[in-house]
Amino acid sequence: MHRLFIFILALSNIAIISMARAETWTLPPTDIDIFGQITTITANREETLLDIARRHDIGQVEILLANPEVDRWLPTDGVEVLLPNRYIIPQVERKGLILNLAEMRLYFFPKPKKGEKPVVITHPVGIGRMDWDTPLGISKIIEKKKDPTWTPPQSIQNDRIANGEPPYPDVVPAGPDNPLGRHALRLSVGSGSYLIHGTIKPFGVGMRVSSGCVRMYPEDIETLFDKVPIGTPVHIVNQPIKVGLLADSLFVELHPPLEEDEEKYKDYSKLVSTTILDFLTQDKRQEYIEGITIDEDRLKRAILEKSGMPVLISKID
Repeated sequence: MHRLFIFILALSNIAIISMARAETWTLPPTDIDIFGQITTITANREETLLDIARRHDIGQVEILLANPEVDRWLPTDGVEVLLPNRYIIPQVERKGLILNLAEMRLYFFPKPKKGEKPVVITHPVGIGRMDWDTPLGISKIIEKKKDPTWTPPQSIQNDRIANGEPPYPDVVPAGPDNPLGRHALRLSVGSGSYLIHGTIKPFGVGMRVSSGCVRMYPEDIETLFDKVPIGTPVHIVNQPIKVGLLADSLFVELHPPLEEDEEKYKDYSKLVSTTILDFLTQDKRQEYIEGITIDEDRLKRAILEKSGMPVLISKID
């Protein structure tokens, strides 16, 4: 009865805190890996799929994976659009900021104040292009800057010149033409050269468009900026295959691998099976997985689609 109650609670939003953009949710207990809810809306001819994505705090690749039959620029008037606002928490400690490059999404676990329930905040991000990697590993926030100036590194200047574009000024002042937007969080990795920042090109959020930094919608970095203290740990991972439990049910959330990882994920199906096995053999999971059997048809379909959304792949004997 207890697990059934948890299952029903989880399916009914896990208590949405922010209805406008649905980016803040009550953090589920450690034996539940899933939060959020998938919903649908009706599109109209006055907005693109990317407009819808921004309005609902979804990245560009996310919205396209969830709606492969919908034209990104001219959605049919009245067509249903799936909003993939449901997530499996990456398999790392739920602490500070977690950035999963493969899904181009950031998770923040703020320390709850006395008497408050813990929450998880999540936003889409843009990451580094191939050969401009956003580095993996653990770092921390070492500086917060509002209305930052930007000193373009020589590598970016050289790239612009090679593409026939004029170089940036030596220092780009704060203002509407600054690529960093109005807010920047500096990471300790790479001698402090990597940032989480806003952007003046919001349609690039949820894509590989940067030179290694992490881009956010201007409204997202603005709300996150005041909540993230200096010293907050930042764990950057690359998990295109995520597995999670919801009561007695097993889910996978599958994303296409990053371009440079395609050879590593050549046998994607085998890696999915290995990841599921590793997940189920964790000591802390044993009491929750008795009787779980994998539905092979559902799993094969999930691997084929790689929709970026949690998919139920278990059946209870």
